[in-house]
Amino acid sequence: MEEMVVTIPYQIKMADSFFKRLRGLMFRRDPIKDEGLWIVPCNAVHMFFMKFPLDIVLLNEQNEVIEIHHSLKPWRMTKPVKAAYSTLELPAGSVEKLGINIGNIIQCSVGE
Repeated sequence: MEEMVVTIPYQIKMADSFFKRLRGLMFRRDPIKDEGLWIVPCNAVHMFFMKFPLDIVLLNEQNEVIEIHHSLKPWRMTKPVKAAYSTLELPAGSVEKLGINIGNIIQCSVGE
């Protein structure tokens, strides 16, 4: 079966240090729009101190989608996924809007 590549058309920031991963999108007042956060390494997320829901996409080392959480609400968390290497946090509704499914390969350009 051919893997479908999904290109994320948003500005994606990389959280690849301890402090960037720790802070994530916490304490942001307004929901993100047309942007996201790629947390590496990361196999689970929490929504503590968040003020808006997010779509959560867990990826393996090949950037293949292995788990999806739609509109995860503030003060919730995901269970750790052993096979997950990184997590992509996107605006709520993005997974459906962009047609992201388990098994897709995610591509995006990452900025600071």
